[in-house]
Amino acid sequence: MELSQATLEIFSKLEQKWLSHCEGKKTRILSIDGGGTTGFLAGAALIHLEDQIRAKTGDSHSRIADFFDIVAGTGIGALFAAMLTAEDGNGRPLFTATDAVKFVTEKQSELYKVKHVGVFRRQRRFSGTNIDKVLKEALTREDGKVLTLKDTCKPLLVPCFDLKSSAPFVFSRADATESPSYDFELWKVCRATSATPSLFKPFNLSSVDGKTSCLAVDGGLVMNNPSAAAVTHVLHNKRDFPSVNGVEDLLVLSLGNGPLNSTSSLKLSRNGDCSTASVVDIVLDGVSETVDQMLGNAFCWNRTDYVRIQANGVASTEGALKGRGTESLPFGGKRLLTETNGERIESFVQRLVASGKSSLPPSPCKETAVSPLLTAVSPLANGR
Repeated sequence: MELSQATLEIFSKLEQKWLSHCEGKKTRILSIDGGGTTGFLAGAALIHLEDQIRAKTGDSHSRIADFFDIVAGTGIGALFAAMLTAEDGNGRPLFTATDAVKFVTEKQSELYKVKHVGVFRRQRRFSGTNIDKVLKEALTREDGKVLTLKDTCKPLLVPCFDLKSSAPFVFSRADATESPSYDFELWKVCRATSATPSLFKPFNLSSVDGKTSCLAVDGGLVMNNPSAAAVTHVLHNKRDFPSVNGVEDLLVLSLGNGPLNSTSSLKLSRNGDCSTASVVDIVLDGVSETVDQMLGNAFCWNRTDYVRIQANGVASTEGALKGRGTESLPFGGKRLLTETNGERIESFVQRLVASGKSSLPPSPCKETAVSPLLTAVSPLANGR
């Protein structure tokens, strides 16, 4: 006998209340990998994530930022993260997931316009002028305001590597709200984390008050998968996340962008050496997999609290979501799951909706800060 629509809705609400009662309120982290220029897997996952949130809440205006307490991203993942959390002037995200992915797809040729440099113009690079223009267009409001780290609906984390200090530098809204010396224009933050050495020149940027500067290269070289940075930030940021005492208080969704390298695509020279481009890809993939392994170990007693979505040799959007997911095992290795990546996102959304919208305020007041930042440049200060 088929259940009526009213009965299904009643059971659905009871299920959500039961799940919420069982697991309590957890701090929700969304992490988006860098890697590549299309972000096809992360883009597809974000659209599916937001569609599922809307379907399960019955609210067509729901956004990803409504159900996550912090978003982190590297490279093209940082662009998605910034677009989904940038505030439109009315307290709402500037882009839906669909609109963000559509923008990146339509601007693909402008974002990564190839130019040839060198004496014989044989060296292939991307145009810095073009990507600057597109990023500024994406992260400037209609009223002409160029958005900064402070102008986000939820906390945002974006890593890069600072050549001046030879250390990682993590752009953070938490620091931006405490001091203008750590507040940077969002488009420049995205530009900094995307400056892959073999494709772009290092990008020089300064804070809004000019007191902090950074000569940045791709954040993917050190944090292509920023999940660990986000988890560490939440665990140590008691101002924004006072109720978090350990990983048992976290719920993490980590979106990969597919492996950049494979045995078939590895380019070797005649003497057996790897090409520069292949070495960069190996580094990015290695960083992502290492972080996944570390978090897999950290969440080994509560595996469902950490979900990693990654393509496994699939080069299409549809195939990536329909492909079976994988899970890191303690002490190394992975296991193939029965659920597809799309189904894993749906299960994760069920828990998100059951625990309700994020209660984190849009932007914390500076007066609530536990202590002011020092004015000296400290590349790891904002990785608290």
